[in-house]
Amino acid sequence: MVTIRLLGPPVIEHGREPGRQPRGRKAWALLGYLLLAERPPSRRRLAELFFADAEDPLGALRWTLAELRRTIGVPDLLTGDPVVTAIDRTTTIDVLALTEPSVEPEMLLKLGGELLEGVELESCPEFESWLLVERRRVAGVIEARMRQNAIALVAAGRAAAAIPFAAKAIEINPHEQGNHELLIRSMATSGDRVSALRQVAICEDLFRRELGIGVSETLRDAAEVRPKSGPPLSGRAAAVSQLQAGRAAIVAGAADAGLQCLRQAAALAVQCHDKTLEARALAALGGALVHAIRGHDEEGTIVLHEALTVAEEAGERATSVLALRELGFIEVQAGRRRTGDEWLTKAQALAETDAESAAILGVRGMNSSDRADYPAAFEQLGESAELAARCGDHRQQAWSLSLVGRAHLLRSEYSQAAAVLAETLGLVRQERWIAFLPWPQALAAELDLYAGKLDTSAEGFEQAWALGCQLNDPCWEGMAGRGLALLHAGRGDYPGATEWLDLAMTRASREPDRYQWVHAHVLDTAVGTALDQSDGERAQRLASSLSSLAARCDLREMQVHAQLHLGRLGDRRGTAAARSLSADIDNPALRELAGR
Repeated sequence: MVTIRLLGPPVIEHGREPGRQPRGRKAWALLGYLLLAERPPSRRRLAELFFADAEDPLGALRWTLAELRRTIGVPDLLTGDPVVTAIDRTTTIDVLALTEPSVEPEMLLKLGGELLEGVELESCPEFESWLLVERRRVAGVIEARMRQNAIALVAAGRAAAAIPFAAKAIEINPHEQGNHELLIRSMATSGDRVSALRQVAICEDLFRRELGIGVSETLRDAAEVRPKSGPPLSGRAAAVSQLQAGRAAIVAGAADAGLQCLRQAAALAVQCHDKTLEARALAALGGALVHAIRGHDEEGTIVLHEALTVAEEAGERATSVLALRELGFIEVQAGRRRTGDEWLTKAQALAETDAESAAILGVRGMNSSDRADYPAAFEQLGESAELAARCGDHRQQAWSLSLVGRAHLLRSEYSQAAAVLAETLGLVRQERWIAFLPWPQALAAELDLYAGKLDTSAEGFEQAWALGCQLNDPCWEGMAGRGLALLHAGRGDYPGATEWLDLAMTRASREPDRYQWVHAHVLDTAVGTALDQSDGERAQRLASSLSSLAARCDLREMQVHAQLHLGRLGDRRGTAAARSLSADIDNPALRELAGR
C-alpha cells in the first residue's frame, strides 16, 4: 500500500515506512496540484504554471512527472495529455480520503497541519494563489467533517465523545461562533457545566479581542443545557395535541410558543414509546429551530439527527426524507458544500413524491448555484419548479424560480432574469408569502437599477429593507442594504453607499447561522465600492476577508471577484488567478470581467 500524505509536511509512505521522496518543492507542488485539480490539466498548462522560467518547460515537466512516478512506484500514474491521476486501490491520498463520508472518525482527529505545509514557490505566483485558496477550502472540508461527527455523537447520546471533534473544529476555525456553541453544548449535555461556562468566557474574550464583537445569547444558553431526563407521565393523545399545536403556532409566527409545544410533544412521544410520533415531533422541532427562529441551527441540527435516527428505527420514510433535506439545507446555507450534498443525495434516494423531490432539488440547485455550477443549477432548479407546479406547491415553485432568477442576474442575462422574477413575485403575492417577499423584491430592484429605473429600484429596495427588518431576517436585510448602497454609489454618494454597506455587512453576518453566499455578496460590493473611492486600506481588508470566506465555503465565483479585487490593489498574482479560476465557470459575464 502506498499512502500520499499532503496534510502537514508532505510525505510518501510505502507500507508504514517513508521510502524515497520526490526531490524539490516543485515536485511536491506539481503532485498536489494534479491530485486536487477538478479536471486533468494539459501539459502545456502545467509547464506554464510551474516551469515557465526553465529553458525547456515541457522537458522539465516530463522529468518531474517521471520522478514522481518512480517515487510513488505506480508506472502508469501521471501520464497522458491532459495528465491523468489514475489512482488505484493500492494508493491512498489523505486529503482525498478525508472527504469521503466513510472516513474513520479517529483518522480525522489525527490530522494535523495545512495542505502542502512548507511548500512555497515564489517563482510561481499563480500556483501560490491556487494553494492559498485550496488550503482554505480543504480546511473548510475538514472542519465540516469534525462538526458532523460531533453533532452525530451528541444526537446519539454520546456528548462526551463529541468534545474532541468540536474542539478540533474550533482549532481549524476559531472565529466561527457555531463551532464554539457546538463544543459548549457537548460539554453541557455531557454534564460538565463548569467547562461549558469556561468555554463561553473563552469565546467572549476571543471575539471581543480579535473581532471586536460580542457573542449571541444562543451561545450562552447552550451552557444551560442539561442531560436528558425522563418526561412527565402522560399519554399519546397529549403528544399528538402538542405536536399539532406546535405546528400551528409556528405557522402563525408564534415561534416561542410553537417550540415549547414541539419540545413537549417529542418528550411525551418518548414516554409513550411511539417511535413514529417521536420522529415526527423531532423533525418538526428541528425544522422550526432552523427556519422559525434565528441563531439556533446548531441545536436544530442535533435534533434533526435525532429525528433521522428515530425515523429509521420506525420505518418512517417521509420523516427521514424531511430530516435529511433539512440537514442538507443547513450545510448548504453555511457553505459546507460536500456534506450538504451528501445529505441531499440520501434524501433524493428515498424521495417518492413530487413534493419531496421538488424540495430536495431546490436545495441542490441552491448549492450548485452558490458554487457557480450554473449548468447543474439550472437543471436542478428547473426540474424543482416543474415538479412543484405539478403538485401545487407554489411556495416551493417560487423559491426555486427565485434562484433561477438570481443565476440569470449574476450572468448578466437581464431579460431572462426579469421574466423569471416577475413570475416569482406573482406566485409569492398569490400565496401571500410575506416572509419570503424581500428576497425576490431585492433581486427585481437590482434589475430595475441596471435598467435605469431608479425610482422603481429605490422603492423596491426600500420595501425589501423595511420588511426584512420587520421580519428580523439577516439575509433579506443584507440583500436590501446592499441594493440601497448600489443606489447611493450610482448617484455618486459614496459616503452614503459606505454607510449602507457597513450596515448591510453587520446585518448579514450578525447570526452564526447566516447564509454565507449573501454575506460574501455584500462583502464583494463593499470591496468594489472602496476601490472606486481609492480607499485601498479598506478594500485590502475586505478583499482578504472575501477571499478567505469564498475559499472556505467553496464560493468559486466570489473567489474570482476577490482575486480581481486583489489584482486591482496591486497583487500581481490576483489577476492571473482570477482568469484561471473563471475558465472553469460557465458564466460569460464573469469571463469577460476577468478578461478585462
